[in-house]
Amino acid sequence: MPSVATLFGVFAFGYFLSALLRAVTATLAPVFGSELGLRAGDLGLLAGAYFFGFAVLQLPLGKALDRFGPRRTLLALMAVAVLGCAGFASASGFAALVAARVFIGAGMAASLMAPLTAYRRRLTPAAQLRANSWMLMTGSLGMVASTVPVQLLLPVLGWRGLFWLIALLLALAAALVAFLVPADTSVAPVANEPEVSYLDIARHPMFMRTAPLAFFVYGGMIAVQSLWAGPWLTRVAGWTATEAAQGLFGINLAMLLTFAAWGLVMPRLVRRGMHAMRLMAWGLPLPLLLLALIVALGSAAGAAHWAAWCVACTFVSTSQPAVGAAFPAAQAGRALSAFNLVIFAGVFCIQWGLGLLIDALRAMGWTDDTAFRCAFAAFGLCCLGAYGWFLRHRPQAADNAR
Repeated sequence: MPSVATLFGVFAFGYFLSALLRAVTATLAPVFGSELGLRAGDLGLLAGAYFFGFAVLQLPLGKALDRFGPRRTLLALMAVAVLGCAGFASASGFAALVAARVFIGAGMAASLMAPLTAYRRRLTPAAQLRANSWMLMTGSLGMVASTVPVQLLLPVLGWRGLFWLIALLLALAAALVAFLVPADTSVAPVANEPEVSYLDIARHPMFMRTAPLAFFVYGGMIAVQSLWAGPWLTRVAGWTATEAAQGLFGINLAMLLTFAAWGLVMPRLVRRGMHAMRLMAWGLPLPLLLLALIVALGSAAGAAHWAAWCVACTFVSTSQPAVGAAFPAAQAGRALSAFNLVIFAGVFCIQWGLGLLIDALRAMGWTDDTAFRCAFAAFGLCCLGAYGWFLRHRPQAADNAR
């Protein structure tokens, strides 16, 4: 039986690659713009296609995790991701690139949910919160790797060679899962417990309360980190592609350190009664204020401002393990995957929606600066509404329990 550290390391390597694939379009955006002539809406669709494939798989994924277990489910989907990367590397047009990104997203759909389901079955609640934070830390490491390291590799490999390399690394990650992750064991439901549908999960008070935050704040954080921070730096702040890649490196490094810190302090916070719902209630006004500041500053807002905003948004990351812990272990795969569906549906809608709104405003004669600021102001109002919903639906029992 492998140690918890070995199990974590294997899962973390796969999630590292998933995050790299998720965020690499931000670094490659100038290349795709010049080489393929893609507009803001096209870039939003190309980046969002990953999240579309990711989101479509979440509901069947939840059932598969509960029925077949994390190991078998993860292995099957990683094979799809390998094929998707090979297809992206050999694509001859925009439609083929989008289709390949959908396959990559579908193949990476279990990269976090499979580990979280395994942790839900094996670890204590406090240890789950720490493992969740450190998984997100490895994801941030993948996003760091998608910036300056990718920029340095591009002259050597080109973007097609880069995706062939990632395909090989994914095959290695799958082999590690096959040889080092123990065989799945079933989790028996509680006696006389009725079968729970996704509709029942969606109606759960914890799920209903946190879903808008998952869609707008969590999804928006990923949408900015994995795409829109890059175009903001080049088209609004006037940075070069190299400077933008360095800025993205700083943003993702800040996220890596933040999630590492969350993993260290979460068990202590839980012991002192600082649970997920309370942390979000107190912490989420900060990203709302920072986003308003960024919109007000416009071209003066650079990577440091976006790094501060992304770091402040990490309060919402505590919602995911809290939702998983609100359900029995036999239902954890479905609950976590349903919540993940909300998050990545938000990523897809926000990535593409921001691009469409920016293009529409540019077509009306607005400058890049004004169009971006207006689009992000609209996004900020959506986040404010989600936070208002969260505060309004505050069951006392949920706050005490979480």
